Amino acid sequence: MEAQEEIRCQGHPLVLGTHPSTFELTREPHLTTNGNCIIGIAADKGCAGLSPAFKRVLAHDDAILITRLACDGIDVEVRSQGSSQFTLDHPTDMVWRRSRFVCGRTMGIRADQVAATLPRELIRALAKGKEMVVTLVATRPG
Repeated sequence: MEAQEEIRCQGHPLVLGTHPSTFELTREPHLTTNGNCIIGIAADKGCAGLSPAFKRVLAHDDAILITRLACDGIDVEVRSQGSSQFTLDHPTDMVWRRSRFVCGRTMGIRADQVAATLPRELIRALAKGKEMVVTLVATRPG
């Protein structure tokens, strides 16, 4: 089974990309220096805006999520896992986590990239306010 989503968001001069255990996209139109995990703002959807079909695929313990971040000619792929505990119901935020912590904002757990490990050229492009296209591909056996 496979399902896809696409999200468009913007960078911001305060994108720092220094958080050691997560990265986040938000629908919120602003950012402060406290949001060092946020790499994209003004996203066109949060977790709650994902399609029911996508949520059904991702909300399983055997689901794999491939997240492609594309900005200003820079492409990065992040691999994470789904979970049967996902609710995917937060209206504004999506968070990818290195840990297994789950809440309504969690999009992926056990992520192989977090804000601090993303390529610095991506963070620099986002800090210039560039648009980013995020492609989500959730798969599971069966």
